[in-house]
This record gives sequence, C-alpha cells and structure tokens, in this order.
Amino acid sequence: MSSIDFEVELTDVEREIQTTLHRFAAEEMRPAGEKLDKLHDPQDVIDPASLLWEIFDKYDELGIADLQTADSDLTPVQRARLQAIILEELAWGDSGLALSLACRGMGRMYSMLSGQKDLIERFAAPGNKEIGCWAITEPDHGSDTLAMSEPHFKDASIKPNCVARKDGDEYVIHGQKSSWVSNGPIATMATLFCTIEGDRGFEGGGVAIVPMDLAGVSKGKPLDKIGQRALPQGEIFFDEVRIPEAYMISNQDTYAASLNMQLTIANSFMGVTFAGVARAAFDLARQYAAERVQGGKPINQHQSVKLRLFDMFRKVETASSFCRKVQIYNNTSGDAKLHYAIASKTYCTKVAFEVASEAVQIYGGNGLSREYPVEKLMRDARASMIEDGCNEVLSIVGAAHL
Repeated sequence: MSSIDFEVELTDVEREIQTTLHRFAAEEMRPAGEKLDKLHDPQDVIDPASLLWEIFDKYDELGIADLQTADSDLTPVQRARLQAIILEELAWGDSGLALSLACRGMGRMYSMLSGQKDLIERFAAPGNKEIGCWAITEPDHGSDTLAMSEPHFKDASIKPNCVARKDGDEYVIHGQKSSWVSNGPIATMATLFCTIEGDRGFEGGGVAIVPMDLAGVSKGKPLDKIGQRALPQGEIFFDEVRIPEAYMISNQDTYAASLNMQLTIANSFMGVTFAGVARAAFDLARQYAAERVQGGKPINQHQSVKLRLFDMFRKVETASSFCRKVQIYNNTSGDAKLHYAIASKTYCTKVAFEVASEAVQIYGGNGLSREYPVEKLMRDARASMIEDGCNEVLSIVGAAHL
C-alpha cells in the first residue's frame, strides 16, 4: 500500500490533485533537484539556463496555485488540507525546490494582507511573476530575532544589522540581511523583517515590502551549502534604500503579532515539507531493501532490516498526520497556536533526518555514494533542523506557550 492509497479523508478532487502532484514530483522535481544538487557552483543554480526556471514554469502550468486563493470554491479546511498535500508531495520530490516555490509567493501574501490597493495591484495581481523572499536573518543575529519569549528580544542595547528609520513620509533602510535569505539571490521583491530605529530592541521591528529594483539594493553570491542546494539563498544589502511609508505594512506596535503569525505559518509549512522528505527516504529505503540481496535473500527478509523499516514507517506516518492536523487547525480555527506549529517543525524535521539517516544505513556502502539518492535526503534534512529558526531556540519559544 502506498501513502496515497492510505488517504481516507480526501475528496475525489483532492485525491486527483495529490496524484497529479506526486507524478510531477517524481517526473520533474526529483530529477531536477538531483541535477541541481550536483552543480559545483551555486551560481549555476540561478543561471538563466538553469532547471530551476523550468520547474517554476512547469509548476505554474499545473494551475495548482489558483486553487488556493480565497475566492476559490474550496472550504477553508479544504484549502488548508490542499496546502499540506501540495507541500508534502513537492518536498517528496525535492525539498529545496519545494521551499523555493513556497517562498516565491510570500510577497504576494503580504501584499494581500496589507489591504493596500497599490501594493495588491503591483505585487499580487493574477498572473504576477514576482519572486518573493523572507529577509529576516542577519549576520550577527539568527534565531535570536525569533525568540519573542526571551528577555533579550526587548533589549535595546543589542544592535541589529538592518535598521529602518522614519524620514517624513518614507522609511530609509540601511544594513544587511545574511546569506540565509531563501530566494534572496533571485528575488524581485523582499518581505523584510527589520528593526525600526528606536529603543525597543527586536520587539520594535517592522515588516516592509521592498522591491529589489530600488536604488541602494544589492545582493551577494548564492550560498554554498551542504543541503537543499536547489534553494537559492544569499545576502541582501540595503544602502539608504527609500520606500514609501505605506510599504511598511507592520510597525513597532504590530510587529510582535506579525512575527508570531509568520512563525506560525513558516513552522507549519516546514513541518509538512519535511514530512514529505521523511516519506521520500522511507519509500526509497523500502524499495532498495526489496531489491538488494545479501545472505542469499533480499535484505528486507532479515529481521534487523524489517525492524528498521517498521520504525521508519511509524515515524513517517505520525509526522505526516500530526503536521497536517496542525496545518488545518492553524488555518481554520481563528485561534492559530504557535507552539503547535513549532512542535510540527521541530518534530518533522527531526523525523526527516532520522529516517534519512536510517535509509543511508539500509543502503549500506551505497548509501554513502552520491550515485544513490538517500545521502542527499540526509543532507537536505540536516539543514532543516537549523533553518527558519534552529530547533532548540524554537522549542524554547514553544515551551513559553505551554
């Protein structure tokens, strides 16, 4: 029985979408992700001839994103469930590409949330091809900028690397976001989380929409990393960049609520995404164990491998069920809970790494070779336990909500 066969609550339409996405992940995303992963220079990932752009175009041709809009015929529960299905299936194909596709629409989402007509018309109109990114991590500040529950979050003596100051009816942004900005090297617009000049520390931040073609904006080289190499990440520099006051869509008084919302969304997305990675590793290990012969029989007939596979199976299914439950609740209840989203992210990323590591073990010596796919999954999963807030700091924030 495949994971798709085990789905019991899906409508016929949802099942058809899941099947379509699974095929797309298998036939397009996984082969592209493997090729992009093997590129020596990360600059080649964003080259005009790169497979990255082909995946973007082919995904758009599916028309899946149109089904997730608020004016679709789907109920809120169906939209939330569909989002979970989309992310899990895409990540089953390749987590780096899945995250790049998800980040691409971030600016569109915040433009819609602003309610401002000019932002919506420019960045969120139907057919808009803007590429978004989430710019929050700084050279000297990583997960500490997310730790709203900790005393340092309000400490004005801690100096940020990126600051916006008010100047008449504009904001002027100066400083740097670090090399971990997802989609940073290819973004045409940034959703910028930065500190607004004042005496409130990280708590006194703001969320701004910043077009990347403004004077004073520049980008660094794509980051060379161990995993998720299909996801372009890189620095963004702001040299006295001026934006209209209206582009600062969240100010110091509303920043904490905006950050809480963003963390809830991001952690829920990460949970679902890496449940997909865990499933990919398990599927590959199960298939390999049925084919690899040792001691005169397939290794899946040896008790040690049977036990290992069953433990992997149990983790994959619990991770998938839990993250989907969190995704649906936080998008439909009207009372989204950050600590559940954090539990989803930290648990599912840990499961993804554990299951991928076990898959390498089942592959044995072949698992160490780049000719086989499981070592890539282990590297992809390992990165997830640090990105979007390292699991330890996020857990501290989550614990404060218990």
